[in-house]
Amino acid sequence: MSTPPVIVRVTGRLGRIVLNRPRTINALTSEMVDIVHDTLDLWEESPRVRNIIISGSGGRGLCAGGDIRAIHADAVSGGSSSLDFWRREYRLNARIADYPKPIIAWMDGLVMGGGIGIAGHASHRVVTERAKLAMPEVGIGFHPDVGGSWLLGRAPGEVGTHLALTGTSIEAADAIAFGLADDFVPSRGFAHLLTQLSVHNANPAIAMLAETAPAAGLSHQRKWIDSCYGADTVGEILERLRAHPDAAARAAAKEIATKSPTSLAVALRSIRSARRLPHLQSALKQEYRLSKAMLRSPDLAEGIRAQIIDKDRCPRWSPSDISAVSESFIDKFFAPTDGEPALASEAAQ
Repeated sequence: MSTPPVIVRVTGRLGRIVLNRPRTINALTSEMVDIVHDTLDLWEESPRVRNIIISGSGGRGLCAGGDIRAIHADAVSGGSSSLDFWRREYRLNARIADYPKPIIAWMDGLVMGGGIGIAGHASHRVVTERAKLAMPEVGIGFHPDVGGSWLLGRAPGEVGTHLALTGTSIEAADAIAFGLADDFVPSRGFAHLLTQLSVHNANPAIAMLAETAPAAGLSHQRKWIDSCYGADTVGEILERLRAHPDAAARAAAKEIATKSPTSLAVALRSIRSARRLPHLQSALKQEYRLSKAMLRSPDLAEGIRAQIIDKDRCPRWSPSDISAVSESFIDKFFAPTDGEPALASEAAQ
């Protein structure tokens, strides 16, 4: 009997959704997205379910993102199955954000890419001392999607820009400070939290176990982050970082220089424009346009090849330098296209 990719159960008044592909750190597939979406539909009107918690199996993380190998196969073959996956995934992101019952995201271990889309829009986002959150898409020739542009665009100052362009991970205290999480509960408290959520409302159940997160470092680096990333272009940001006396700024410049120039320019504009959009759904629509365009961009297949398939860590980006990425070139990624997803929650806007 095959192991289900998502485990669903109800205990007391608590509905549990467990992402269950531990060998891939619960990387999302279309089947998993559909199961989660269908389960939320089922439980919305159920008087039996008061709270819902989403967690990951295997002990390494909630979710490491989407199925990158499947996307690579699609990119190199000229297929379109990734477009269907993204439509379903982005609808789920919007569904989670608008869900009428409390959804608690248990962020223990890695939470990357699609994992941010699952957890970042939940009503109650709980991190542990093992949590590491990241949007590393520019390193594989992609962009911060799953509502990542919306979340990063609303982080304080220019922290979201720093996270998007470097792909760096953050821990619990920074995740809370930057608006990607709400509460800190030590990992040892998971079983107790499940018990409390099965009988109590979400807010008091979490409050019983919440503690102050251990101090993290990025919050204390806001001065150079806000100064350097406040520039209008990636090229100007790199110039400021390289010239800054803080070693962390110069290290950030070196890290950014390894990423796809196209992805960097797309990500910067995406985050800046998301700040002006009226709601998450509009950001997800914009992200779908970008995902559709980037599926046909050479950098996505090349980035996944270098980082995941061959693991040589030497991607050959095209173009290879940010100076060769023009504004008119990036305009094409943002142009509206046919077949953009209709999000169920848009009717309420």
